[in-house]
Amino acid sequence: MRLAGKTALITGSARGIGLEFARAYIAEGARVALADINADAVAKAAADLGPMALGIQMDVTSQASIDAGFEAAIDALGQLDILINNAALFSAAPIVEITRADYERLFAVNVAGTIFCTQAAARHMIARGKGGKIINMASQAGRRGEGLVGLYCATKAATISFTQSAGLDLIQHGINVNAIAPGVVDGEHWDGVDAFFAKYENLKPGEKKATVGKAVPFGRMGTAADLAGMAIFLATREADYIVAQCFGVDGGNWMA
Repeated sequence: MRLAGKTALITGSARGIGLEFARAYIAEGARVALADINADAVAKAAADLGPMALGIQMDVTSQASIDAGFEAAIDALGQLDILINNAALFSAAPIVEITRADYERLFAVNVAGTIFCTQAAARHMIARGKGGKIINMASQAGRRGEGLVGLYCATKAATISFTQSAGLDLIQHGINVNAIAPGVVDGEHWDGVDAFFAKYENLKPGEKKATVGKAVPFGRMGTAADLAGMAIFLATREADYIVAQCFGVDGGNWMA
């Protein structure tokens, strides 16, 4: 098992991609703290995964909650080797309809959450003196603009840029910071994404999802499981010489 003896904290992991990463890490021998704002959902997810999982309520927009969550995870696990910054929100609207409330909400979770969870993990890893791995969830949307997705694209572009800066700064401590950029990933979150496009592009429910799925060169939308291999690889010693990079796992949707 490639992660035997390792511990990880994954934000936004009560469902979807984060939960799939937790499942994959446990299968590779890691103990995992699942962190999510939804206390009941994360407790159930951890219980379903078994004794190698720990559920922690954490709001990544609150510094007090981040501090308490990391302290609880490290107390329970004894150490922290890996962080995955997965918590994120999506929104869509024409530029002239973007609200300051939406801006503050998306940047608080997608950008500030990533920055300050990285900081919390890095402080522990530096003090421990044994390095670590930090993996940020970016997006193909961070590599280009989209007319209706200006806020989300901006947050993911910021995630890629922060990954580069943090990677260059923290590698001196043996901490590798890299990112994964998925393309269109199927899951329950896509009901909300599809609804945004149905509203603004005058489409029928499900029409946008079918269109973007057909446009992927691989022939279908991705799944959370399609991303797990990269998340495992970036957490292993095999990735020790990889610093400040963003890897597209998108079925060929975007060539970087």
